[in-house]
Amino acid sequence: MQITIKLFITRSFCLWLFLIPFVLKAQVKEPYKKLHGGSFSSQKNPASPDPLVNYQWLNTDAAQALQYFVAKPITAQTFPSSAASVINNEWLIRSDVDIMFDFGVEHAAWPEFDSKELSGDVEMSISEYNEPAIVNEGAQHPAKTLKPVRYGNTFRLELNDELYEGVRFVWLHFKNVKKPFHVNNIRLICQVKPANYAGYFHTNDSMLNRLWYTGAYTVRLNFMKDYIGAILMERSDRHSWTGDAYPAQAASLVAFGNYDLVKKNLAYTAKLDNSIPAYALYWVLSLADYFNYTADTAFLKQYLNNAEEKLTTAKQYFDSLPNLAFLGWDERLGAGFENPNLPEGRLVYRCLCMQAWQSFAAMAIAAGYTGIAKRYTSLAKEKMQWLIKNNSQPFGLHSVAKAVNAGLLSDSIVAQAAGSFFSNRLQRLSYSPFNQFFILQAMAKAGYMNEALTTVKDCWGGQIENGGTTFFEVYRPSWNNILQSNDAPPNNQCGYTSLAHPWSAGVTMWLTENILGVHAIAPGFKEFEIKPFLNQNIHTVSGSVPTPHGIISVSFDMNSGKCTLQVPRGTKASVSIPVTGLKVISVLINGQTVQLKAGKITNEQNYISLPMLQAGKYTIKINFTGTLIKPEEENTISYPVHTYSIDSLTAGNWKNYYGKDGYMLLGLTGADKKKLPLYIDSVVLNKNVIEIWDTVSVNTNALEPVSGRNRLAAAFVTQSPRACYQTMTVDVNVHTNKYYRLSLYFLDWDDKSRRSAVEIFDLNTLELLSPVILIKNYKGGKYLSVQCTGPVRIRINDVRGKNAAMSGLFFDSF
Repeated sequence: MQITIKLFITRSFCLWLFLIPFVLKAQVKEPYKKLHGGSFSSQKNPASPDPLVNYQWLNTDAAQALQYFVAKPITAQTFPSSAASVINNEWLIRSDVDIMFDFGVEHAAWPEFDSKELSGDVEMSISEYNEPAIVNEGAQHPAKTLKPVRYGNTFRLELNDELYEGVRFVWLHFKNVKKPFHVNNIRLICQVKPANYAGYFHTNDSMLNRLWYTGAYTVRLNFMKDYIGAILMERSDRHSWTGDAYPAQAASLVAFGNYDLVKKNLAYTAKLDNSIPAYALYWVLSLADYFNYTADTAFLKQYLNNAEEKLTTAKQYFDSLPNLAFLGWDERLGAGFENPNLPEGRLVYRCLCMQAWQSFAAMAIAAGYTGIAKRYTSLAKEKMQWLIKNNSQPFGLHSVAKAVNAGLLSDSIVAQAAGSFFSNRLQRLSYSPFNQFFILQAMAKAGYMNEALTTVKDCWGGQIENGGTTFFEVYRPSWNNILQSNDAPPNNQCGYTSLAHPWSAGVTMWLTENILGVHAIAPGFKEFEIKPFLNQNIHTVSGSVPTPHGIISVSFDMNSGKCTLQVPRGTKASVSIPVTGLKVISVLINGQTVQLKAGKITNEQNYISLPMLQAGKYTIKINFTGTLIKPEEENTISYPVHTYSIDSLTAGNWKNYYGKDGYMLLGLTGADKKKLPLYIDSVVLNKNVIEIWDTVSVNTNALEPVSGRNRLAAAFVTQSPRACYQTMTVDVNVHTNKYYRLSLYFLDWDDKSRRSAVEIFDLNTLELLSPVILIKNYKGGKYLSVQCTGPVRIRINDVRGKNAAMSGLFFDSF
């Protein structure tokens, strides 16, 4: 039995922040100081999950130390309900009990509580989701449950030397309670690096606003003392991954304008590529972003040779194609570290080389290094021509996105592939928001803006609908159909899934540059463009962008035709306003009518372009008739394999129901193990081990033998908790396109509370064919049956429990 107790009335996103100065009773190991050096403004922002979104520091340079503040829980659940009660935030513990506290949003923090009279034993747990977390081997404490360290009357959970983790949920587990006692001040000590929200974003679409601020908050949580981190939950890979930093730094530039921290992280990662060739090129693209936003020629000069070394290596790799190591978690990119050297991956890398050479050349031209710029412009052009002439590999989603970003959209093959993928709502989705950022960039360049906005909501909006207050390392929209809000997500080829991964925050920059429409034309925004994307659905947008010259502020309301602009001193702006569907009658700038003819205002692709605006404040009024165009609604995501059945009654007695064409029983040998039908060439098991549990004669949950009397309880299982081994695959090679029924038998023989997620892919294209299917409560055995045609890959992922376990495959024709 449980009881849920609402502890506080809360502000936005239900977070109540304890802002009264708080004195830690425990000695803080890190040299943090409580929140200081600034103050809260009166302006609140309900779109942001960040409790400090309206806190303004006077000094936010990169040398500033981490500070802390205290957060209090908003709800609690007790198991059982009779064992504890709370009055005025003080808990009375009567007997053994587990209490789960929800702090409303994720924090970079550690938990503490106070008790003067603790009786019995206590353990504490933390998690990003609503079950105590368990992560990869290699972390100091993979199981995020431990006896707290006592300092006087304060009890603190210490899971690693740095103390902090990604925390939203906290558990107190009281055992062997001998007499009633009190507990109070349940809290999180939350660390923060001073950084002000210099950027701003708002539209009439509340979800887009939440996405912008959630991306910013995700990055902010990963600001460490000396660098921008790559993962909040400590799972053995907590450091600055160079490629991960690319979209994280991009979001940081538009949200915080904290150029010195971005510069510091660029310097920190300058010699690091994490043994991933693509990550060296993402460092160059990050350098280009930083220079584009700051015009910091001194820093560029300092790292010019470093960048050239990376680009020279890329020239060699373009031809020789080394082990690519990693390109992304998407199946089409090799599923992370599993098989990154697929033809698609090689094409992705070559297109990324061309993009990096071109971006570096543009940066070099702007900085006055014309000779260097010419060399890399020529190299990019040469390799583009070679690729167009010699490439025989069909473009996939990721390679065509990289090709478009590299400037190859003019090629008819690239344009055709882009149209095919960018119009497909399912297949344009990547498993990783990291890669989705690059796809979004390409969709915008190729003119698929309405489709891009749908993808933004499918990918990032779905994470918020799933309960996220930060963005996930990987995500599929169909998770929302199998998981309740804040449930544990599937773990897979990425290992244990992070729910606060800053590489997923690129959408924040994308929204600023493509919906608000502000981006630099000349380095440091000395000249910039304002070109918002508006229609009937998004008819109002406003925001600000930090620059070295000051804040750019813009607002557009295309219902009223009123617009305002602030162009900082020392800059000038090119302004284009969308008018598709409108008949413009007149345009007034600061009350003065501007001629619509004689070149004063030009029309280009459904925009009106104003004269170049110098520094100053502007009020623009557009008088018009008509309404902005209404975008067409896309069909819902459609899966080629969309029906399946789950049988929990047959258990191990399969012979009369499954496998009439063939079977594969795991753990056996010879004819008892496998009999494949003629239309199946092979079944290949990957990333697995076989566990033999028991030999039985009467327990019908174990699969019955083909011959003989005894049943064998065995399974093909994932190798968790090894990093990146929470997944396994079954490749079914078929030489016919006729439909067949594939059935998989799942058995949780030793009752380890296994939950498993199943994905189905086309084995040839590695495109996703079905929504994710959740198999749970399979102690008594469950069959999952799907109708397939052609070769498929089945990926089985661990969600919770010891591991994922599958005991057999069965084939039946229709």
